[in-house]
Amino acid sequence: MTTFKTKILPIITILLIFMFWYSSLSVSYLVMIVPMLFVLLVSYVEFKSNFLKQLGFSSSNFNKKSILIHAPLIAFTLFLIYYYVLLPLLTYITNQPIDYSDFDAVKGNPVSLIFLLLFVWVSAAFGEEIVWRGYFMKQFVKFFGEGKISMTINILLFGVLFGLMHSYQGITGQLLTGIIGMILSYIFYKKKYDLWLNVAIHGWFDTIAILALYFNLG
Repeated sequence: MTTFKTKILPIITILLIFMFWYSSLSVSYLVMIVPMLFVLLVSYVEFKSNFLKQLGFSSSNFNKKSILIHAPLIAFTLFLIYYYVLLPLLTYITNQPIDYSDFDAVKGNPVSLIFLLLFVWVSAAFGEEIVWRGYFMKQFVKFFGEGKISMTINILLFGVLFGLMHSYQGITGQLLTGIIGMILSYIFYKKKYDLWLNVAIHGWFDTIAILALYFNLG
């Protein structure tokens, strides 16, 4: 039973999540929410009452200053690198503009802005970080350890896959998101798997990006 919970169940979980993503069931508003709920469930099965801590939500790491000050500053710096360095560089290399058309409805629309901000904090900030960093990365570490080669593969592999999941943004968007995913994975590793910080950085980053779209800032 222990082998099933610690080895077989995680592999089945990861396979089922990817099968869900590539199935007709994976509609846009469920694409991260369903996997997030599934991960929370199987994590509870494996770790019982300690499952949130195992994912990275340690109560000792919950710090208001980190979430409200450090995370926004990191997110803003990351957004500047994203927008002024990575975006023009990758657009030049691919010769393909990034596709933001899925977010056209938010431009100048305060109602859409509020709903989208709420959605990305639940689906992207919490959902993606719980699934990609809290579960995928941590399970990889459990199986293969924290050696330099292992962690390099861990960060690169899930960064690439994270980018591929954003195909609606075109090839430039996939490459950009993959790089951002790798940076978030590296932060998660260097900060001792503090998922509170990662969720906050991710949420603030997306908030800044959505506000830029809302105000049509290029």
